[in-house]
Amino acid sequence: MAITAIFLAVVATIVVWWLSHQRLAAKPWLEQGVIGADAPDAGAARTRTAMIGLGVFLTVAGSLFALFASAYTMRMHMGADWRALPVPFLLWPNTAVLVASSVALHRAQLAARGGSMDRARDALLLGGGLALLFLAGQLLVWRQLDAAGYFVAANPANAFFYLLTAVHGLHVLGGLVALARATAKVWGGGEPDRVRLSVELCAVYWHFLLLVWLVLFALLLHH
Repeated sequence: MAITAIFLAVVATIVVWWLSHQRLAAKPWLEQGVIGADAPDAGAARTRTAMIGLGVFLTVAGSLFALFASAYTMRMHMGADWRALPVPFLLWPNTAVLVASSVALHRAQLAARGGSMDRARDALLLGGGLALLFLAGQLLVWRQLDAAGYFVAANPANAFFYLLTAVHGLHVLGGLVALARATAKVWGGGEPDRVRLSVELCAVYWHFLLLVWLVLFALLLHH
């Protein structure tokens, strides 16, 4: 339960801090000046809207993972039928790969902000490739466990392991779709502001995926 509480607190703190920097209390209709001269920039407004939307989504997704983590912890202490499966060693290099993927997305974000779209594109491709490698590693973990006789329906611990890793993997797949679209914008020489926004959103989402996985991994180790 402590891990779940910490996770919820971290997610809530990040989201509140993030939203507080999106000028939610701004009143553009009260801004003074020549009409059209000081009007709020459409690109800035679009960025704030997209960031707020992603913040809401991350809050919902974070709450979902927190509920799964709470259920895992509660079920673990409920009965003698809980037989924890051994944590495969491959999860450690998989975690390192996801960390490297998140770092690559951060580098893409910095490159896009600096206007270096070639570097941003290369970093996006690297981050996406590492994410695919992470998913392949997770599938290999499943195959190893299945070959060792740790089937989904064997006991609740097995079911929760497959559930947690599957839900996280689906979120990674969804992120890859967004990442592919951002890469296409960079490759196609799209509008710089839109490209930077797409890369920024992908980077934030990737950091969220890494945070969630680190919490889940710690939970799986604590059995």
